Order: sequence, then structure tokens, then C-alpha cells
Amino acid sequence: MENRGHDAATAQFRLDWVDVARGIGIIAVVAGHVWTRGPARDAIYSFHMPLFFLLSGMLSRPHPVAAFTWRQIVTQMRPYAAFLILLLLADQIVEPMKGKAPIFRDWPQDMESILLGGTWLGGPFIIFWFVPCLMVARIAFNIALRRWPDPLDGRWALLLLPLALLAYGLGWAFDESPLGLLSAPMAVLLLWTGAAWPRIRWRNELILPLGLLALAGLAGVFPTLNMKVADYGWPLLSIASAVATSLLLFRLSALIARYAWPLRQFGRASLVIMYLHGALIHYCGPSLSKAWLLALALVLPFFAWHLVRLTPLRRVFL
Repeated sequence: MENRGHDAATAQFRLDWVDVARGIGIIAVVAGHVWTRGPARDAIYSFHMPLFFLLSGMLSRPHPVAAFTWRQIVTQMRPYAAFLILLLLADQIVEPMKGKAPIFRDWPQDMESILLGGTWLGGPFIIFWFVPCLMVARIAFNIALRRWPDPLDGRWALLLLPLALLAYGLGWAFDESPLGLLSAPMAVLLLWTGAAWPRIRWRNELILPLGLLALAGLAGVFPTLNMKVADYGWPLLSIASAVATSLLLFRLSALIARYAWPLRQFGRASLVIMYLHGALIHYCGPSLSKAWLLALALVLPFFAWHLVRLTPLRRVFL
């Protein structure tokens, strides 16, 4: 009985650190959309989206391909569609109340942009590229993981090198990204990195090289990232800096997991915060200070998450 209790506590601790890491990540996402220029924005953009892909990779396990693919499509695209429709309806109401025309006002022509998503969506919909990109990357990664369950299997090199070339080549060749899929090859690389990292024993000696690499990105020594448009800065170095920063934040999350209750809560609400914060920043930005805007864009979606959990709508939006 004592062993089972210890195992349950350990499992809960592991879940807690994941939520803390998600909490740090979602606060960085919101802050990066509040402060849209300057050193703070560049520091945030040096790591914030790779953090989520790495974390997803850490939690990945091989699953039957057909069942996993279907589950991903249903569970990811259902809230995607629900929040997209909700924000489209809100835009038809809020913008006219402010004396402006809605973002999408030419129907049915605008349906093309809405369905294409990705770089065709901005303003309140700025983050909608992420979920389709993650979903497709996870499906592709799972296919490979079924074949090679050990991420440190040398055969992964047969896939990773061409994938890296494809990721950078697509980023240099194209500016538009339907459903964010231009970034899917790099997302698969990050998923693999996240899956491989737990198999490498942590040593405190890693703190110095990881810290120096992270600092180079945070301080703007390396060009920053914009994964939405597949801009990865300097080849390998900018992404390596993002990985280093994220890994150090994961280590920090594990150390503070038991005490960081607010971060855990924001992490659990990260899906709703992700979808709703862009609209709040877009509509309230001109009338609020940056600090108040950050607080509003975090707190209101957080309470919305709590409310949705108590209603049947959770099956649609969560």
C-alpha cells in the first residue's frame, strides 16, 4: 500500500511539472503578443513555441497509427473549429460596436482564408496555426515512432537529416503557411528532441553549456524565431538555443512543481488561454497598458476555462 501511494505521488509530481512548464510557456506566448517589439519580445520568441513541441515530444509514446491519427483529428480539430467559430461570431459583433468593419466581411469569399488558416489568420486568430501544425507533426512522428520506438536508435538519422533540410528549405522558399503546416517538419524534429531528451541522464555539468546557448538566444545574439512563418533564425543555432532554454525551464519546473500552484493552474488552462488571448489583446489593446493587457489576456480565459469545465460545453471546447 505504501509503495502504491508513493508511486501515485510520484506520478502526480510528474504531471505537476508538466503543467508548470505549460504555464510558463503560455504566459510567454501571451506576453509575446502583448509586447510586439523590443528585447522582451525577442527573448520570448527565442524559445516559446519550441517549448510546447518539445514538451509534447517528451510525453509521446508509440500508438497504433490509425487509432492515434483519428483521435488526434477529432480531439484537436473539434476545439479548433469551436473556438474559430466563436471568435468569428464575436468579431462580427465587437468590431461594428467599435465603429469598424469586421475582419471577415466579404462572404463567401472570406471562407477561403478561414479554411486555409495559418498565415491567412491574424489579429484575434493569431495563434490558430499552432494546433493543426502540432497535430500533423504528432501524427507523422507517431508513424516513425511505431517503426523505431527508441528515439536514440541510429536509424532515426535516416529521417532527421532530410527533415532538417526540408524544414529550412521550406522556410526559405515560402512565406505563406496553410494551417501552419509549413512548420510541421521542424515540429517533428522538436518532437523527436523532446522524446530523446529523457533518455539522456541529467548532469549538473550540462547547466553551463545549456545556459550559455540559452543566453545567446535570450540576449539576441542569435536571430529570433517565428515558427508561424517557418523562420528559424540562424540554421541550427537559433533552434538549438530554443531547445536549451526550454530544457532549463523544464528542469526549473520540476524543481518548483510542488510550490508553483498558479503556474500549474495556468498550464492546465493553457488550451483556452491560447485560443482566447489573441482576441482580448486585439480588441482591448488600444485602451489598456501593457501590464493590464497581459493580466486581462491571462485571467479572463483562465476563468472561462473554469466555467467551461462545469458545463457540457467542455466536450466541445476542451
